[in-house]
Amino acid sequence: MTRLTVVGQGKLGFPVAAYYAERGATVVGLDVDEDRVAALNEGTAPVDEPAASEALPALVGGGAYSATTDPDSAYAGAGVVIVLAPLLANAGVIDFGPLDAVVGAMVERLPPDALVIFETTLPVGATRERFGSLLRAGGAAHVAYSPERVSSGRIWKDLDTYPKLVGGLDGASTEAAVAFYEAFLPVEVRALGFCEAAEMAKLAETTYRDLNIAFANDLARFADEWGLDVTEVIGAANSQPYSHIHRPGVGVGGHCIPHYPHMLEASTSGSDLIAAGRRANERMPGWVVERVAEKAGPLKGKSVHLLGVAYRSGVKESASSPAFDLSRLLSQEGAEVTASDPMYTPDEIAGLGFAPGVWETAEIVILVTDHLEYRAVNWGSESLGLFVDGRNALQPEEFVDNGVEYLGIGRMGRAGDPIPSRERGAA
Repeated sequence: MTRLTVVGQGKLGFPVAAYYAERGATVVGLDVDEDRVAALNEGTAPVDEPAASEALPALVGGGAYSATTDPDSAYAGAGVVIVLAPLLANAGVIDFGPLDAVVGAMVERLPPDALVIFETTLPVGATRERFGSLLRAGGAAHVAYSPERVSSGRIWKDLDTYPKLVGGLDGASTEAAVAFYEAFLPVEVRALGFCEAAEMAKLAETTYRDLNIAFANDLARFADEWGLDVTEVIGAANSQPYSHIHRPGVGVGGHCIPHYPHMLEASTSGSDLIAAGRRANERMPGWVVERVAEKAGPLKGKSVHLLGVAYRSGVKESASSPAFDLSRLLSQEGAEVTASDPMYTPDEIAGLGFAPGVWETAEIVILVTDHLEYRAVNWGSESLGLFVDGRNALQPEEFVDNGVEYLGIGRMGRAGDPIPSRERGAA
């Protein structure tokens, strides 16, 4: 039976540990958070992750899963170690401190012949150049990299869906990691030549999404200049099979997309294209505030409500949510900003730094997160004068019929209306 240690028991590490425990491994989850570890050992999940959260009590009760803060017990007898401790690159600055500490503690305790696999997203070259020789000196027989390719709220489903990419320090490490994953995963396990190829593949797939969204956001601005509906434009473009343009929006959030392009740049010679894509996405909250002011007039003293603080629909995660930039920029203009989100209580909203409130009393409402709950709302309100659909999730008629002005992201015009004369841009 495989004895597996998963380092990091947060939003990714815990569901991954539970996944392998459910499929027959004996799993120990290592984390520095004592409260989290205590809750896990009582069968209480630290995040609301379908399947994993439901399975946890039985896994703990049956001895397939346990959590600890003690590295000695976590690594004792471990045949495989998966590292899922976080690493972020904020504006290109990568903080390796916590991950270096993890590896330092691991080196002193690794059993002979252990296989260590990094699933934490890393800059190209980090597995080999930063950690490889240390781990080999500490007794690791094999070291490999295999990027996580999952999203919050559907982690077990994604593990059962997407090919697993694997690259080792050498051929033997690659083979050992492939053999481990093939024993548990129902998907293709794809061996890449070296760990650097797997590292770059992860950064490439995430950066592609960032660049694609940036292009969609630029198209939204262009459509706005011409009084067109960008959803109609993108839908038409995507009817050609080689076009796969994403949706524009009020901004890009999450643990991945805003950060990983910086990692790719930091570990290579750099890219004007990647940098431009990041700038395009980072400026969207400011562009939206400008458009709101053009429509509603000076924002000083106006009540503005943000619908959603989560970065993605249906997920209680606020990392790098555009709601933070929108709140800051609107407040700088003198607006009175409140926020709500069906995934969060008012106290949790306040804990994130927002003023809790309700949309029904606001003059301006900005939809930040495309939660399904918003699809069933009747948007009639005596105070509401302008609704900003930051995800182009709703139809203008829902607001116009209630006497509310609608502003989408690149949706100034509607099919059948005459193109208005342009006030901006080249004639």
